[in-house]
Amino acid sequence: MQQKVILGLSFVALMTQCTMNETPNTGEPIAKEVAHEMTIHGDTRNDEYYWMRDRENPEVIDYLNSENAYREQIMKGTEKLQERLYEEIVGRIKKDDSSVPYLLDGYYYYTRYEGEKEYPLYCRKEGSLEAEEEVMLDVNELATGHSYYQIAGLSIHPNNQKIAFGVDTVSRRIYTIYTKDLVTGAIDIVTENECTGGSTWSADGNYLFYTVKDLETLRSNKIKRWDAQSGGHELIFEEDDETFTCFVYKSKSRKYLMIGSSSTMADEHRFLAADNPTGAFQVIQPRERGLEYSTSHFGDHFYIRTNANEATNFKLMKAPVDAPSKENWTDVLPHDENVLFTDMELFEDYLVTEERSNGLVRIRIQPWGGEAYYLPFEEETYTAYVGNNPSFDQKHLRYGYTSLTTPGSVIFIRLCRPRQEHSRLYFGQHCCHQQIFSGQLELNSVHQLDILHVLLGDNRHVDIQNIEILSANKIEQ
Repeated sequence: MQQKVILGLSFVALMTQCTMNETPNTGEPIAKEVAHEMTIHGDTRNDEYYWMRDRENPEVIDYLNSENAYREQIMKGTEKLQERLYEEIVGRIKKDDSSVPYLLDGYYYYTRYEGEKEYPLYCRKEGSLEAEEEVMLDVNELATGHSYYQIAGLSIHPNNQKIAFGVDTVSRRIYTIYTKDLVTGAIDIVTENECTGGSTWSADGNYLFYTVKDLETLRSNKIKRWDAQSGGHELIFEEDDETFTCFVYKSKSRKYLMIGSSSTMADEHRFLAADNPTGAFQVIQPRERGLEYSTSHFGDHFYIRTNANEATNFKLMKAPVDAPSKENWTDVLPHDENVLFTDMELFEDYLVTEERSNGLVRIRIQPWGGEAYYLPFEEETYTAYVGNNPSFDQKHLRYGYTSLTTPGSVIFIRLCRPRQEHSRLYFGQHCCHQQIFSGQLELNSVHQLDILHVLLGDNRHVDIQNIEILSANKIEQ
């Protein structure tokens, strides 16, 4: 400990010396002031630097270049220290990193990095993690010739042989959408420099829906439909209220295309059968100031998280698809003034909700028509969240967990009807006997766990041989 303190003081002294040895430089750039009055909400103020918001103005660019030159001048003499600090930082980053795979329509999807390369590879494997890897996008190749390159909104075509994705080469979060044929490798442009990056396919894959931004305010304000056969684009929704943004997605059940409009105090959602992409969208509930809601689909109902009827902590309601307006909403999980209902995931056999009580997240699992139970986290303080669960018919839940004594972990646990048994699991080799979690498990015997697998934050796989079973106890409902 003493050695660490001495090293820390030495570092501070070194940085202080580097700074104090520099004499004040009279060449410091000073931005000019140009009067510009702005009146908002009845208040008028003068912004002398409003002129600098024009990023294409040569005068703005010249000023920023002069600031950079001044910085280099006053930092001169610290180049070796800067390089040493940089190398120390990047030396702590795992070079060959990858994300935790997720299963969708028979393919395991993941991203990974290679060595010193700056950008990810978007990959998948068919049927098994032991199968041959297919690289869908090598962003390192695509980024050649660009100083910045960002991929967003990867959307898989219903036939699994084509993808849509957004590209930003300026770092303004304004994307161009492309499609790629995964069989031929051909990449084609859909629409240029106007989108959020996200998109979703119709059920037949003949149409692609995407969100357009206002290029001045960057507000998402339009939804367009692209005809993959003719190449034509059609505006199907425009959000005229400047306090709202809009977005488009497909329900997890894949039955409906959804358009959402949201502001700070209100929401509005529309739906259209995914197999009728040229039809008209229907409003679920018209916007009302103070009424917030989000929707998911299951069976013949929309499940609605809402603050309706003064449910300040939100509650879960449902409405028939053929009569979805507010007067037909009925309670599924009533409002609880002591518990904040934050999110939900619908599955073919289960309803999973995420809530916060006494400052801690709880994950609740309820078989449709059955009794609910909670994942029994036993550490005194922790962070947990429901992870990426894209398949409507999957039989496991993927969630994240971390605490002061537990590294960030992604856990797959099989959803089982509550036979009320669970085990406390320790990862002996990998975590110095620190507890990872106490999960809802189905035990066919003391040594046969119905858990799929756990992946730690550094992506080391822990198989069943490395798990020590300490106990199996009844879960109190």
